Amino acid sequence: MTVPLSVDRILGDRAFAEVGDPVLAITDERRGLLAVAGRYGFGRTAPVGVYGTGDLACHVLVRSQFPVHAMAFHPTLPLLAVGTGRYDGGYFFEGELLLLHLETGKATSLIEHWTGRQVLELEWLDEQALRVVMAPPDDWRDEAAHVEGHVAVVRGTDWTAVAAKSLTGEDLAGPRVPVPRPDGSASARRTLTRLAPDWDARRNVRAVEVLCDGRILATLDGVQLESWLPSGERAWVVPDEEGGREIVVAPDEGSAWVGLVRRPGLHDSVPQSVVRLSLADGRRLDSVVPSSFVSLVRCADGRPALSPDGGNGSRSRFPVRGGSRIYFQSTLRPPGERDPYEGERWVTAMDLEEPAAERPVEPLEPSTRWMFPYAWAPGETHFGGPGIEAADGSLVHAGTVYHGEGLQPGESFVVRREATDGRPRWVFRTDRKATALDGDAATVYVGYDDGEVVALDLGDGTVRWRQHLTVRAVSAVPTALTVTATDRLLIGTSDGRILECSAA
Repeated sequence: MTVPLSVDRILGDRAFAEVGDPVLAITDERRGLLAVAGRYGFGRTAPVGVYGTGDLACHVLVRSQFPVHAMAFHPTLPLLAVGTGRYDGGYFFEGELLLLHLETGKATSLIEHWTGRQVLELEWLDEQALRVVMAPPDDWRDEAAHVEGHVAVVRGTDWTAVAAKSLTGEDLAGPRVPVPRPDGSASARRTLTRLAPDWDARRNVRAVEVLCDGRILATLDGVQLESWLPSGERAWVVPDEEGGREIVVAPDEGSAWVGLVRRPGLHDSVPQSVVRLSLADGRRLDSVVPSSFVSLVRCADGRPALSPDGGNGSRSRFPVRGGSRIYFQSTLRPPGERDPYEGERWVTAMDLEEPAAERPVEPLEPSTRWMFPYAWAPGETHFGGPGIEAADGSLVHAGTVYHGEGLQPGESFVVRREATDGRPRWVFRTDRKATALDGDAATVYVGYDDGEVVALDLGDGTVRWRQHLTVRAVSAVPTALTVTATDRLLIGTSDGRILECSAA
């Protein structure tokens, strides 16, 4: 069968790439295996990879919905117990006890209760008994809940046949004891470095671009910008506390503007800035400090522009590539509109002035135009996502429908809308959140947080092909996507790799 998307070359590849930045590593010397848990981050997941200590090949990879705190190999069976969890910020210590089958790759969540439990320690006492240390269920009037926990011993005659959600509160009941919360990341890094000295904790590529001479640019966690030569060697890198996000290359390709990531909490001491870097060596040539959080976008005429977005990770982000205007979202009521639209998000835009400015343009309130409500379906609230402007001025963008219990099936969308009134020409729906979007004159390419890449017909939104992204038969999650030529894609991944791909 023909594979519609093939990976032709990998940049940023290295041992243990699949887990990014490790937080925990344990070995099973008898079987020659190493389990590594990566940092909780993109997509609100944490990767767990199992590797051979000889060839360092990844045998199994899963992604936990909570940070990982403990792992333990079963003494005889091909099983790995994984303890995960977090404090929800207001009441519960939620989490999972996962049982990962090392031959099938299936992960089974064992705790029955809907919030689960934050699992802090795991130890197999013998082939049937698993010692589990958990945080208390909640911290209601219980400050010691953050330094203490409960110990239980769970028994099973055949752990390969344990059913999901089969551990009850009674099974997990046990005495309360002091429980430290150690940080295993330094030890994990030492373990990986000992096995692979060239190992590097890369993760979360946020933007990728290719230059006319074949050089490739990327931003990612901890890196403002890096440049790769056509030979596949990295020419230079500009480190950063948080990292870079969007890239807009100057027409002469001598420099590029880069939007830097700044968390809202960090913004008070280190404001978000947009920097201009030399593409010869990464030197800073200029910078702009916006009046608020922004996304950096490249307009249709090549100029850099700043689109207000409410902060990194904000649901109001609406970065539109190749726009004839600067598009963004506003939650204010437009002039003359009555109650039906009060408090709703609107697509607003600022027309571009001539001549094109070399420094990024920031929209000014008097020059903005109200376009149409961001949500086209009555009674729904839609959150923002990446987009592009098609040649005829219509907008193609991704987003999600708000629901109090999180993203629901079929409520992630990609839509093509008329620029005049926002009326949808077509809508493509799926269950997962879009992470990246770009397109050409015929096709829209969308990456999703479960690793799928979907190609949609620009004209009618039908699926041309869809495929889960894999590297050496192991799943990868696209976090950045750029169309570089017809049927050619550049894809950045959550594990810090850059993939040059061809599409059928």
